[in-house]
Amino acid sequence: MENQVHTMPRIGEAAPAFEAQTTQGPINFPGDFKGKWIILFSHPSDFTPVCTSEFVTFGSMADEFEAFNCELVGLSVDGLFSHIAWLRTIREKIEFKGMKNVDIRFPLIVDLSMQVASLYGMIHPQENNTSAVRAVFFIDPQGMIRTIMYYPQALGRNFDEIRRVLIGLQTIDNFGVSLPADWRPGDEVIVPAGSSYEAVDEHVKHPGQGVRCYDWFFCTKPLPREEVESKLGR
Repeated sequence: MENQVHTMPRIGEAAPAFEAQTTQGPINFPGDFKGKWIILFSHPSDFTPVCTSEFVTFGSMADEFEAFNCELVGLSVDGLFSHIAWLRTIREKIEFKGMKNVDIRFPLIVDLSMQVASLYGMIHPQENNTSAVRAVFFIDPQGMIRTIMYYPQALGRNFDEIRRVLIGLQTIDNFGVSLPADWRPGDEVIVPAGSSYEAVDEHVKHPGQGVRCYDWFFCTKPLPREEVESKLGR
């Protein structure tokens, strides 16, 4: 493995393709999920407490992600039977923040060789050279990487932020806007200023209904939560 060199995937690039065995059978990634958003996430190891809390949370939110046309795909460098035993333990024994009896039905990739983890830059040797860090890749329906998050092994993920990013990316695509700091559905959005001197001048003089320009480069407008949810299928 030391002789294998992989360029870490970057935002705006096509998601690297691979085939793998999972707890839901073999998959061809990302081809099997064409037309859907994908959250591909890695965890360091089965039967560890932080990972267990995250899987309980992901499992409890699976229907919510599905409502946003998003599939979850997990990964660790453990084997198939370890994965299965761990998911059964989660379902039968684990309770976290009132969530219990959680049945994990999204695929969990078997990556004993660390091939997929290496392909996606999930192995950070200074953190741990034999297991993956907590990586999260948001992949759009065209198979392009749109957002990447990394967390260290000792820090669990922020699931409110994962949900916010997914909704935000879909809002950007569907409404042609940008989103300001700490945006939540229902907050004002940023309107594009224009791509030429004349377009910017026209934009400031005639900003459009509901648009407020603080300066030529910073214009916002309301985007009601109901409109976002209706467009995104919620």
